[in-house]
Amino acid sequence: MRIIFIQIGIILLLSNCQLQNPEQSNSDSSNVHEVIVQEVIQTSSYSYLRVEENDSERWLAVPKMQAELGGTYYYEGGMEMKNFHSKELSRDFESVFFIEKVGTSPNDVKKIAPPTSIHTSTVKSTVVQSEIKIDPVKGGITIAELFSNKESYAGKIVKIKAKVTKYNAAIMNKNWVHIQDGTEHDGIFDLVVTSKSEYKVGDIVTFEGKVLLDKDFGYGYKYDILIEEVVSI
Repeated sequence: MRIIFIQIGIILLLSNCQLQNPEQSNSDSSNVHEVIVQEVIQTSSYSYLRVEENDSERWLAVPKMQAELGGTYYYEGGMEMKNFHSKELSRDFESVFFIEKVGTSPNDVKKIAPPTSIHTSTVKSTVVQSEIKIDPVKGGITIAELFSNKESYAGKIVKIKAKVTKYNAAIMNKNWVHIQDGTEHDGIFDLVVTSKSEYKVGDIVTFEGKVLLDKDFGYGYKYDILIEEVVSI
């Protein structure tokens, strides 16, 4: 059924494009912001840009780039983080918009795909199931137990011993870790946790952290289950 809807959408989109004037189509940038850079702060992973748009200012955080003071740039979408603390800068921002990409023209950023650094825990096609079998630690649970009884674990501290299968560092001031322990529930075998600690793919670690349900970061990133601020024990 989903494929049928996608096919219908593509047909309608193509039909709409044929009816539009090409010049009008290229200039349609209602969702694209045009900003002028007022200040640039570089860190190891991000460029923080203080920008002006229609007499208002805001901070953007983008993957590290060479941005020119006074330069005009464009972006679309973004995820706002309020009261954001940059550990690297030792600075607090009242608001920062994390942007996947900025460009020098509207067409550079229109309809960009969401960042692939973060994946929802329910997307099965983005990860590969590892051939592992890890017994739970004393007082701990398995990934299958967590997903099968998620409501009962909401807001609680849990322990899970698992293998690191994917690791993304320094995204939104956190490290994002995909873990597996060889168990699964309803076809879901991969769990995402966040941490300040560093890990390597292949590490087998006992993680402890708080279970959150329906965590929505905006910009299309919603997790059915997420364990935040885990520590290794």
